[in-house]
Amino acid sequence: MKKLLFGLSCSSLIFIASCKTDDPEVLSENEVVEEVAEFAVDLGNSAVPYVVITTDVAIKNEPKVSAFMRIYQSDELIQKQTIGIEYRGSTSFRLSDKKSFGIETWDDSGNDVSVPFFDFPEEEDWILNGHVVNLTDGWAFDPTLMYHQFGYELFRKMGNYAARTKFLELEINGEYQGVYVFMEKLKRDKERIDIKKLEAADVDTEAITGGYIIKIDKTSGGDLNLKQPLDYFLNNWDDDARYTEEISWRSEYDINGELITFEPEYNAPYHSNMYLETYFLYEYPKSQDITSAQKRYIQDYIHDFETALLNDDFSSGNRTYTDYIDLNSFVDFFLINEVTRNVDGYRLSTYMSKDRGEKLKMGPIWDLNIGFSSGDRVPLDGWVMNYNQYVESDAWLIPFWWPRLLEDPIFQDALKSRWNDLRANTLSTASLHSMVDASAGYLIENGAIDRNYTKWNIGVDYNARISDMKSFLEQRTQWIDGEIAGF
Repeated sequence: MKKLLFGLSCSSLIFIASCKTDDPEVLSENEVVEEVAEFAVDLGNSAVPYVVITTDVAIKNEPKVSAFMRIYQSDELIQKQTIGIEYRGSTSFRLSDKKSFGIETWDDSGNDVSVPFFDFPEEEDWILNGHVVNLTDGWAFDPTLMYHQFGYELFRKMGNYAARTKFLELEINGEYQGVYVFMEKLKRDKERIDIKKLEAADVDTEAITGGYIIKIDKTSGGDLNLKQPLDYFLNNWDDDARYTEEISWRSEYDINGELITFEPEYNAPYHSNMYLETYFLYEYPKSQDITSAQKRYIQDYIHDFETALLNDDFSSGNRTYTDYIDLNSFVDFFLINEVTRNVDGYRLSTYMSKDRGEKLKMGPIWDLNIGFSSGDRVPLDGWVMNYNQYVESDAWLIPFWWPRLLEDPIFQDALKSRWNDLRANTLSTASLHSMVDASAGYLIENGAIDRNYTKWNIGVDYNARISDMKSFLEQRTQWIDGEIAGF
């Protein structure tokens, strides 16, 4: 345990976007802070940010409860902020002893206020993501602690938006929680998913075209607006598949590209035909805000794209499906899911957006915790987009889009060109290994790995897991080389 007594001025602050006297959550230029910081663990000389959250109210699944957050860097308090905090995650919340959290930055009256953290643009919604670890059975989804951070950084290096991330260590009410990834929550924002704001009045021919964010995913407490005690969410597996007309709609085509002849069984989780269905969730505007006309527009747009994709003659030079989608975004989304062997890819945590007057774009990438060398539902020498061939009993299977796209010589050519360009730099073996080494070295050298696995002791050989990840990336990209060369 470590106690620190110190004075601090703004000139000492690091990783803060600005110091403003009108921004109470960031230490002001003339403010001198003298506090005693007592940490739950000995940090030594660690440079990894250390976050201390205190609350007098039990944290719930929802709604968020009031708390106070302090961020320390190299023994100095660099930021303090009133927040709202709640648990997040559905499957991960039930399986993991190490919980993840959603936070909002609040003013002293409990109203949302946008705040910058580290070198990130200001916003009000953030995530503290903990890797899924089960002490009873002695396993973890991501023993490297870096799957999210690595995948998002890689997608950004490819020239796309992905949530900005920062490794940190977390303490809540005096108890050390381990290494976490602080990240942006995906949402419509000029600095996040940059699409037009869509108001209820936006129903004319041009305005109604965007912006929209939709996703293919499980349902969750937030989607369903559930107000239940915490223990309810520990066993609510049915609510992962409780689609309703208010929050979602179903594709008219099944996973094989055939018209579905049975009606949607809304509010019937895990019914016998569910594996055939693809549901789209309204992410922005939220289901309670989107109008009937806007719902119909985006539903019709997706249906028209799907119909064109199925009906286009790939032996000809003409395509109509490309009238509806940004092909380059589909190519990059395919590559990031395949390089990382993201077995949830395409079928869960799959975001897409449509800006006003623009085509449908795939991404950003999200939720990679059972990918890489842990994603063994799909073999190392198999496409993730062929997931349905490997896992027949899953309630969530991959839409027909991706196998169908890979049949198209035009899509193949775009994929091949992009892959060859990326393999020369961003996706080269040397670059990928360097990214892994940089993150692992940072956590090891600052003692964060030792502290994390003292807390979550499941017998992880961390150096071996890092070697596995590097070996996986080398072998996976070499296999993709061979497949794409054959196009």
